Amino acid sequence: MKSNEIPLPSVACARLTGFLYLIIIVFGIFAEVGVRANLFVKGDSSSTASNILGSEWLFRLGFFSDSIMLLSDVAVAVLLYVLLKPVSKTLSLMAAAFRLTQAAVLGSNLLIFYAAILLLNGESYRKAFTTEQLEPLALLFLEMHSYGYDLGLIFFGVSSMIVGTLVSRSGYLPKILGYGLIASGIVYLAGSITRFSATGYQSMLEPAYVVPLVSELSFCLWLLFIGLRPRNSSRQSS
Repeated sequence: MKSNEIPLPSVACARLTGFLYLIIIVFGIFAEVGVRANLFVKGDSSSTASNILGSEWLFRLGFFSDSIMLLSDVAVAVLLYVLLKPVSKTLSLMAAAFRLTQAAVLGSNLLIFYAAILLLNGESYRKAFTTEQLEPLALLFLEMHSYGYDLGLIFFGVSSMIVGTLVSRSGYLPKILGYGLIASGIVYLAGSITRFSATGYQSMLEPAYVVPLVSELSFCLWLLFIGLRPRNSSRQSS
């Protein structure tokens, strides 16, 4: 009897992927909900500047949280390639490439985020610009950062759909997890495209982001606690 049982290193790889994916989710949500949502006041540059200067430690903590998320994301891109290349080496490589591109975009985008505190804290900038000029500039950088995040999610959305397709075809991961990741990719793409081309409809898509949260969390927890469950490719016959 022959089987397509996954070797032990791949099982360990699945556990590590799940662990790092959980780090991505936890640190990413913290940076967005725990930091930026508390500091950023849309359309109010004065309140935003006051929040940042009054909680610099929180601002910098958000920067480092995003950095940890991105470092984990690079590792997950490689690990998912290893896990899914038995299904299709070409597609798994494409998924990794799109995910790494997303990480590069978001990594560069972090500099735009950090520019806000440089402007507000920099003595030389305070000499060159008035407070009334610096605060709107800082707010502009934060808004540009939010757009840069959505730009990165375009690449991540494509990667998620490819990964979802590979998972659903793998035979050693539940199909439902793959379908969930495909749906997540569609939500990310729709949200980002709407952000850039039809801003007025953006709020209508916000409830849909529960799909990526549930799907990605389910996927990472499955990898972390259950791992891979290979199916026999053939059965012994008498």
